[in-house]
Amino acid sequence: MRRTAVFTALLVPALALAANKAPVPAPAKAPPVPLLWKVSDANNSVYLLGSFHMLREDDYPLSKDVDNALADSESVLFELPPEEMGSAELGMKMAMAAIRTDGTTLDSDLSPELSAKLAAWANKNEAGLRRINMTPEMLQAFEPWYVSLLVTILDAGTRGFESKLGLDNHIAASAKAANKTAGGLETGMQQLDMLDGMDKAQQLQMLDESLSDSGNEHELDLLHREWRAGDVDALAAHMVNEVRTKYPSMYERINTQRNDTWVPKLEARLAASGTDDTLVVVGAMHLLGNDGVVEKLRKKGYKVERVCSACAVK
Repeated sequence: MRRTAVFTALLVPALALAANKAPVPAPAKAPPVPLLWKVSDANNSVYLLGSFHMLREDDYPLSKDVDNALADSESVLFELPPEEMGSAELGMKMAMAAIRTDGTTLDSDLSPELSAKLAAWANKNEAGLRRINMTPEMLQAFEPWYVSLLVTILDAGTRGFESKLGLDNHIAASAKAANKTAGGLETGMQQLDMLDGMDKAQQLQMLDESLSDSGNEHELDLLHREWRAGDVDALAAHMVNEVRTKYPSMYERINTQRNDTWVPKLEARLAASGTDDTLVVVGAMHLLGNDGVVEKLRKKGYKVERVCSACAVK
């Protein structure tokens, strides 16, 4: 399992693009099985919902479990505030932060093999790049982390995945329609700092793997199938265990550090006076495994239960 598929599932809210679209599949016969947990103390509850940030039209409608969790919650939290999800302003800030300012080109960082991979991808996807007002030559002006995300998200778009259909955007729209209070666990600038702060070796590895994934449906589609099935064990193996083992510093940066920052914010929700419940929607990786938010809260003594009516009838 390649890390770029995980990045697609993790970081798309910070960068929305107009990508090529594949034909929309026929409607699904059953809603996705939700990755949904309820964490409770004496007064309040926090629902934790694992998101896939780019989805297809046939991933809807959602399970009634998700609808009920939203209805039961007075407020909703996302990784980013709804107003920042895919905002043009944030996208521009990301692009500006990624522009090279030392007079060098992207190829100066790349091995001959990686440079050839990038050129082949750019020539093949020239039409898609032009849809976002870019040319293959313009890629040379950016840092590797940004180009890696462009490659991954544009490739996902050719398979019918769209950020505007992602679970975060869908829940945000539903929360707004229901007059729910909504906010973010972090800001767009914090996500940008996380990406732009990667060392060069991490960036080049990320770009190499995004180009290696290009045109290979198996990686992202596999994660999507496992997400739709609500398969905690399979997702933990592919989203958590492999990344933690192969790329420990990257795993620490994109997952563990952020989880550790979020947990106290969720505890504050649980400890608040009154009986206000909260639905929290974050990338599925953040909820899984021993480093996930679910286990971190369980270890602190809170009551944790999975909410999955579909699981009960299997």
